[in-house]
Amino acid sequence: MDVSIYVGNLSYTKTEDDLRDLFSQAGTVVDVKLIMDRDSGRSKGFAFIEMTTQVEAEKAITLFNGTMVDERPLKVNIARPEKKRSNRRGGGYRSY
Repeated sequence: MDVSIYVGNLSYTKTEDDLRDLFSQAGTVVDVKLIMDRDSGRSKGFAFIEMTTQVEAEKAITLFNGTMVDERPLKVNIARPEKKRSNRRGGGYRSY
């Protein structure tokens, strides 16, 4: 079962390939999702990385949490499950 980890405080210049190369030091990287801003197309400074096992994910956390990369201390931990979002969109005008 794949385990997802959160990586925060990334430099905006980091790419998915950079993260794949870095985190492969801890084990097999299944997937990298660098979160991008819809409007600017620029990185938001965080990503989700899927490792093949819990042991590899914990190794990645131990190796990289707090490690300085591009003069920024990385924040690495197990990703929280995604919250369900409602389909409702706020801010609409309603006439009575």
